[in-house]
Amino acid sequence: MLGALGGISTIWVVIGVGCLVAHWGLVGHSGRRLMSVLAFTVASPALLFAMMARASLEHVFSLTLVVSALAVAVTAVVHVIIARLAFKAGPGALVIGSMASMYTNAGNFGIPVALALLNDATWAASILLMQVAVLMPVILVLLDAVRTRDADAKPTLAHYLALPLRNPLTVGIVGGLVVNITGVELPAVVWAPIDLIGGMAVPLMLMAFGVSLRLDPLPGRGEHSAHAWTTVALKVVVHPLVAYVLGLAFGMTGGELYAVVVLAALPAAQNVYVVATRYRESELLARDSVFWSTFLSIGSLLGIAALLGT
Repeated sequence: MLGALGGISTIWVVIGVGCLVAHWGLVGHSGRRLMSVLAFTVASPALLFAMMARASLEHVFSLTLVVSALAVAVTAVVHVIIARLAFKAGPGALVIGSMASMYTNAGNFGIPVALALLNDATWAASILLMQVAVLMPVILVLLDAVRTRDADAKPTLAHYLALPLRNPLTVGIVGGLVVNITGVELPAVVWAPIDLIGGMAVPLMLMAFGVSLRLDPLPGRGEHSAHAWTTVALKVVVHPLVAYVLGLAFGMTGGELYAVVVLAALPAAQNVYVVATRYRESELLARDSVFWSTFLSIGSLLGIAALLGT
């Protein structure tokens, strides 16, 4: 578990740097938004392109990924029902809250956890591929559709079909998949700037998150708090429980079942906050969900390791 704790501490150190630069007055609200916009429109597309172009796609058709995808879908549906009935959440909040409930931090958190608990980082890579190749494009299309509707526009079918191509993250994902599937060999002179720009994504996300913690209301407070705590409970407790039940239903045992539950118990990804900031939709809900799930998932993961780990 030392590897997982090391990954967690690294995350919080970078978030702490964001808090400090905001506390010292070096970055304000406009600077925080600029950091999030750069992460969303420039750095993350480069990172996702590089990841998808180099990744092994064998996990896409595995039983583990099927069970993980079903657990994600069930958790999202449960969130939509609760949020709509209990909090009267609008379409945008439903999308962001669902993302916070089921979109896991499989990158800078999941990889060290997979190495520490599962002895194999490819488990995290499989869920990461599913999220960036399927979930993220769907989420972005939904948010684009909500924005278009709120603007009182009357989009055509062609407009909706073109929405994924207008989003930089989707373009990065699709471009990487095309390179991967076609086997195109890009020269080093092309990869060097892509890797350099992509390397900014995670630090920018985390520091922007830290700036928000310092400048915005404290996590767990405000009108959105009940909704946020619900998404945290879904992410830390319900999501792994659903994955466990589905895994048993599909005949999983041993290490395979353990891996599915561990992946589901990972905290909400930092991308949730970045996407919320980019669309200016339920930003505090996203921030609080990421903050508290990152803390509380430590206990959840330790409990799962004690019960299912071998």
